[in-house]
Amino acid sequence: MPLHMIKLCVGVESVEEIVDWIAQDLAHKRALGLPAEDTHVTRMFPKRAEELLDGGSLYWVVKGQVQCRQRITDLRAVTGADGIERCEIVFDPEVILTEWQPKRPFQGWRYLAPKDAPRDLADIGGQGGDELPATLKAELAELGLL
Repeated sequence: MPLHMIKLCVGVESVEEIVDWIAQDLAHKRALGLPAEDTHVTRMFPKRAEELLDGGSLYWVVKGQVQCRQRITDLRAVTGADGIERCEIVFDPEVILTEWQPKRPFQGWRYLAPKDAPRDLADIGGQGGDELPATLKAELAELGLL
């Protein structure tokens, strides 16, 4: 059974902003002749890497709500210019919308068991209130109504 991660997407206002950033980053890498991979570098390398690579995803918390996920395709040890070893997470660039789930702020990333992960919107046959204003949607999710 896959294991997941959860992380805050700091400074981002919406899932659309994440999707746009990924598209711009991949285009920039292609223009430079670099591998067009969607990556994110984080300080700590997961001890449970094998479980994450067995179909796990990173769930992004946007504005206090888990709103989407990306499938993890690889984890690489990288060393920064400062000599500190870090973890480069490689993602499938597809951003999958999930049910909104409230999440309080935390630092770094955490493991997320499949039983605790929000369901994909496509699996439940809806858009999860995408036609609603974000503030109302957040309040409904906080109350467990969305």
